[in-house]
Amino acid sequence: MTRTAAPHPQAARTVSATHRWAMLAAGTGAQAATSAMVVAPSFLIPELHRPVAAGGYGMSLAEAGLVASASMTGMMFTLVLWGLVVDRRGERFALLTGLLVTAAGGAAAAALAEPWPMAAALCFAGIGAAATNSASGRVVVGWFPPERRGIAMGIRQTGQPLGVGLAAGTVAVIAHHHGIGPALWVPTGAALAITAFVALVVLDPPRPAAAAGDHRAVNPYRADRYLARVHGASVLLVVPQFLVWTFGLTWLVADLGWSPGVAGLVVAGTQVAGAAARIGAGWASDLVGSRMRPMRAVAVLAAATMALLGLAAAGAEDSAVVTGVAVVLLVVASAVTVADNGLAFTAVAERAGPFWSGRALGLQNTAQHLAAVAVPPIAGLTITAWGYGATYALAAALPLLAVLVVPVAGERSVS
Repeated sequence: MTRTAAPHPQAARTVSATHRWAMLAAGTGAQAATSAMVVAPSFLIPELHRPVAAGGYGMSLAEAGLVASASMTGMMFTLVLWGLVVDRRGERFALLTGLLVTAAGGAAAAALAEPWPMAAALCFAGIGAAATNSASGRVVVGWFPPERRGIAMGIRQTGQPLGVGLAAGTVAVIAHHHGIGPALWVPTGAALAITAFVALVVLDPPRPAAAAGDHRAVNPYRADRYLARVHGASVLLVVPQFLVWTFGLTWLVADLGWSPGVAGLVVAGTQVAGAAARIGAGWASDLVGSRMRPMRAVAVLAAATMALLGLAAAGAEDSAVVTGVAVVLLVVASAVTVADNGLAFTAVAERAGPFWSGRALGLQNTAQHLAAVAVPPIAGLTITAWGYGATYALAAALPLLAVLVVPVAGERSVS
């Protein structure tokens, strides 16, 4: 028989609205801190790629992209395992343990500050960061009613763009002026700070006990293809998201000649738009009583935006007007390409139920990160061969395919 998590001693009580929102804030903060740790290496790419004679490390874009994907690799291989921990031990335990591992890996990476040893430490930090994906999502689904989960999960999902914004606004400029070691103390410090807040406010949401043979504990993947299709659509949609996140700053610096500080502020600003897009998408899903119809609309917008960004980026060096349009499209693409994440996450948790949602959310994130880990090195090769414009335009094909994969017909109404 599948063993379920024992509820926290206080979890059986009804919590106040203030406490519920405090737990949402803690989950969002945990997601932001670990996201900052996972994406921070991407903002080290300009320093890793800079020639040794100019004070950099002289790595190729593909090599720098491989280092940048280290933390994401550690996360990817442990998402399902952390989901199992959440199902068996509870959300609070997983959050606290994961955050401490994240901080330890980040501190080691900051101390090492050499590309390949640093990559190993960042991989360890990514292992800890994986815990927050399932655990914080389950806190939201467990404590918020169905008619509020869309917007609550949308708020929780802002943790990722806010974490990216924190890293974008600080890591690149600190690395440029003080080195890559000091830059990594930003996400490390954030992980330590949010650990204390999580310890103060987060409780495991109540879960009904599963008896032997209880149908609620049956593997939901055996029922239909709904969850598999949500995972598939999310994989297709995550590629343009990580493309603009990973190489947006490098494009502004290397191709358009912007300073790392200004480029970092622009990329940080795009994350504010991304956070708003996630909240808006969640609110819309509560309003229409569907997670998948808004997700399909996001896929259409993502395809159109990436295609236009590709066209504008291809001509950005020849015209100041086109450059301005391309930068605006980068901001729009950074918002649109993240708007689906909360919708898919909520849908997966709702369909999988309380006894499988930890593992299902782990599989959801694993599928996304399998694609995301491949983005930096492959996109680095594509950009080197064909340029940023062609790479952005090619990425538009994937959300277009996602329109066909999103399982609108098999969706149950939100109630």
